[in-house]
Amino acid sequence: MGKAVKPKFVANRYQPTGVAVEFERGSRGRVLRNLLGIFRVRDMHLAESQALEIAQDLALDRFDADHRFTADDICELHALWLGPIYPWAGQYRSVDIGKDGFQFAHARLIQGLMGEFERGVLGQHTPCRHADDASLAMALAEVHAELILVHPFREGNGRLARLLSLLMALQAGLPPLDFSPMLGRGRRAYIGGVHAAMGRDYQPLAVVFGKVIVQSRKRAAASRR
Repeated sequence: MGKAVKPKFVANRYQPTGVAVEFERGSRGRVLRNLLGIFRVRDMHLAESQALEIAQDLALDRFDADHRFTADDICELHALWLGPIYPWAGQYRSVDIGKDGFQFAHARLIQGLMGEFERGVLGQHTPCRHADDASLAMALAEVHAELILVHPFREGNGRLARLLSLLMALQAGLPPLDFSPMLGRGRRAYIGGVHAAMGRDYQPLAVVFGKVIVQSRKRAAASRR
């Protein structure tokens, strides 16, 4: 979850309010206000993970191999996933957030940035038709990084970006992606790749996605034995 950043030198009437910036009672400021009344972090992680599995199945039925994704589709995916949990699911965030010392796009800029995202890399790379793994890895890196840097939602941006990568990879004929190379020891390279993308250098993240593609093919091959 991104940490809300309190704007400095801003009058109270301009500060974000409402359920998107409130925490569940009893959670000690660790679980956002939700429709399920969950206040334990562990329980929320489980609820979000279960909801993501359902949303993935729904998305596979809704978006086919010829679909060109839009910013509205991104909102729809977010609502499919987190709609049963948060009342603001599918809506752009109204609060500035950061994580690990990194500040994401200002909330007031998100609408315009998502329009640029749709007209730019999202429209360029979907439907995803890249024939070779190298170009596919670069396409996934560009789309993933730009969505992460905008960070349009209050919660779930990383997992949503991975869901979009999964759908793009399936359009390109790949098996379901195995994102394990982004986790554990690979997380540092992944974070470094996202940071490099701030300067439009997508190659470091493309290397990470290349490993994801290789691991995904290995896993698919092993499951057929």
